[in-house]
Amino acid sequence: MGAEVPRVRAGRPDPTRPSVLHLDLDAFFAAVEQRDKPSLRGKPVVVGGPGGRGVVATASYEARVFGVGSAMPTARARRLCPNAAYLAGRFEAYRAVSEQVMGLAHTLSPLVEPLSLDEAFVDLSAVHDDLDVERVTGIAEGFRAEVRARTGLTVSVGVGASKLVAKIASDLRKPDALVVVPPQEQEALLAPMSVRRIPGVGAVTGDRLVRSGLRTIGDLAAADEGELVRMLGKAHGSGLLAFARGIDPRPVVPEREAKSVSAEETFSTDLTDRADLTERIRRMADRVAVRLGKAGLSGRTITIKVRRYDFSTLNRSRTLPHATSSAKEVALHAGELLDGVDVADGVRLLGVGVSGLSEYSQIDLLAEIEDPLPPVEDVEEPAGLVEGGSPHPYGPPASPGWRPGQDVVHAGFGPGWVQGSGVGRVTVRFEGPHTPPGRVRTFRDDDPDLTACGPPAYLPGDA
Repeated sequence: MGAEVPRVRAGRPDPTRPSVLHLDLDAFFAAVEQRDKPSLRGKPVVVGGPGGRGVVATASYEARVFGVGSAMPTARARRLCPNAAYLAGRFEAYRAVSEQVMGLAHTLSPLVEPLSLDEAFVDLSAVHDDLDVERVTGIAEGFRAEVRARTGLTVSVGVGASKLVAKIASDLRKPDALVVVPPQEQEALLAPMSVRRIPGVGAVTGDRLVRSGLRTIGDLAAADEGELVRMLGKAHGSGLLAFARGIDPRPVVPEREAKSVSAEETFSTDLTDRADLTERIRRMADRVAVRLGKAGLSGRTITIKVRRYDFSTLNRSRTLPHATSSAKEVALHAGELLDGVDVADGVRLLGVGVSGLSEYSQIDLLAEIEDPLPPVEDVEEPAGLVEGGSPHPYGPPASPGWRPGQDVVHAGFGPGWVQGSGVGRVTVRFEGPHTPPGRVRTFRDDDPDLTACGPPAYLPGDA
């Protein structure tokens, strides 16, 4: 795909050329698991905290058919799709693949803005002056083919004249798709879409717009700016109007560094019930933890933001002795911070954030586990994904010491991965990315011949 190009400064994208790419690896964590575990290919896979307080980080497309999605409590996911493989995740494997893909992106342009381990913007205008639909389509298809050959994974790519259009385009035909939007066609593409597709339109803003008769992006584009400013405030109202009209001057900024990860919610009526507010804190902590996990980050400072009935805003924070991205830990400290705030007169807005960020900590959303359940049966093959089969065909959530999905090696049987453990036993399937579906064996969980190991090697071109 060519040598890496020189570094250049970021600039505003050219609104007349489709120069911005949005790259999104399809169901990334789950796809890596299916690649490395042949027995899971084509079957529902859910990656995240497998315990009762865990949160889904990624669900395979087979699991999404059952309604399982990111940021969903794992307990709910299990009710929706009991026969899925629930894995705790292998961050080392995900980071290695992410570095490969981002390296390939840098061969296209020096202007690569990573958003998370599996997502990035690329601005081709830094190195190409002849970008038209045919040219950019060829570049994007070459990139997608290279990702598939090097990693065995698929990537969806959206291309447009701005970040906004590229991001929307990449979501249109997932998985494994390329959508190029010529600048002259972006208005027709955006107009019939729901206003909720615009970045910055959450549940509360979306409801307000819909109640005002602004259901589609086209409706919003035709709205009066003064009316939107009165409804949403100057910055938010004017910004959403510009987005609706396809105006997005944000540059692609290389080596983008997040300073914090947060989630907040504005309420239609002031809330005074502390139990309700605490539950909302927990849900926001779940969302923050998922975002931290996707970005491969953890942080030491937990912050809450409370906007009171009189529009005064309070910020409270606590710095921990260690970095975390655990939803449970973030919720615990955020809840304790909220305990010190008087909410009797009403709360209009509540937010939870994590700052002081660094790379991944072992204490994260992928590591949350619950009390061990009875061990899986000592069988050659797990129960099939059929109606009436075992509710946990890939084993129960792992007991402390062994995590479902963890890479292991046995002195006698070779490399494999943990399907489940509990009550002194651990069940392992012996297979790898380039083997047929493997056989299952159960051992004592302190078997000296069984040890944890790093992820298996994936050989390019040998999917």
